[in-house]
Amino acid sequence: MTDENYRKDLQPMRPRLAASLILTRREGDRVDVLMGRRSSKHVFMPNKYVFPGGRVDRADSTAPLARDLDESVLGIMTRCMATSRARAAAAAAVRETAEETGLLIAREAAVTSRHTNWTPFREAGAAPDLAPLKLITRAITPPGRTRRFDTWFFTTDASALLDDRKPTPSDELEDVQWVALADARDLDLPFVTHFVLDELKRVQPPAPQHPRCMRAVRGKMVVEAL
Repeated sequence: MTDENYRKDLQPMRPRLAASLILTRREGDRVDVLMGRRSSKHVFMPNKYVFPGGRVDRADSTAPLARDLDESVLGIMTRCMATSRARAAAAAAVRETAEETGLLIAREAAVTSRHTNWTPFREAGAAPDLAPLKLITRAITPPGRTRRFDTWFFTTDASALLDDRKPTPSDELEDVQWVALADARDLDLPFVTHFVLDELKRVQPPAPQHPRCMRAVRGKMVVEAL
């Protein structure tokens, strides 16, 4: 699932909580998704095209939010984690999107937190907004990998952005661009991103289906309802 080879000599490792955000925009019948290429300097998945995202850190649990997650999303996530961790995961997805692409999912509001994580929001006079986020899927890296993540994937439409600024590259993501959903698989993608693209289609209108989780069960990867 992580494009890393299995190593049976590794000690069991608890997955680290992580989050990712798939921004979409529609132009007629065409749907675009925002993606970027990971730097060649990265040890983990260099040069792969991915969605903005990363590990949840401590500051995400005290994010200065304009609005909370929708109750339906919280209801699914809190079946397997505390509300505070669910909220932190969503905040991390929004924060990572700002750090890696310059785009803010936010609403105008005063941000009193002085933490550097929220500097882009504070400078814009806006607070992170979790209300537009919808849950796509959850993917847990199987055992035997040098890095393991418990990643929650969210999506929202570009209409949730604070303004119409263009995405910009960063040290984390290069070549940040809107990609036609129909063409996304032509890029160099990690395995998990192919899975997320399939799941994105499942939860989209006009007949959205319930989010699912991919994880290892007795040595085999399974996909099951959340």
